[in-house]
Amino acid sequence: MPPSKPTLTVLQGQIERITYTNDETSYTVAKVKVYGHRDLVTVIGAIVNPTPGEVIRMKGEWGHHPKYGEQFKIVFCETKTPATVYGIEKYLDSGLVKGIGPVMAKRIVKRFQEETLNVIEADIGKLVEVDGIGKKRFGMIQMA
Repeated sequence: MPPSKPTLTVLQGQIERITYTNDETSYTVAKVKVYGHRDLVTVIGAIVNPTPGEVIRMKGEWGHHPKYGEQFKIVFCETKTPATVYGIEKYLDSGLVKGIGPVMAKRIVKRFQEETLNVIEADIGKLVEVDGIGKKRFGMIQMA
């Protein structure tokens, strides 16, 4: 009888912090807030353009590194759009969108809540409703 393949575990969570990433290979070490886990989970493997606040769904297996402890080794990973106000705010304040830093991300998300990403994609003109977004900043955000 041939040896059975190990069953992959599925985890989903939000990237909290990037410890290391290689742009060429996409190899990443990150801390992820995984649903159902109290502490942040260290994940290692290929994550294309990882961004704090991004929600990822991973398949992989648990392992133990002698120096760094328990880690989740990613075999397959897909990203999802952040859906919570916290996730959207973290996603925006990551520097991904030029002109939006932590303070502005907080203001934008406070104004548009869960609709923030839809506003930025489909009705970007509404951003001028947010205190602190003038012509110059609006132009920077629009160019991103």
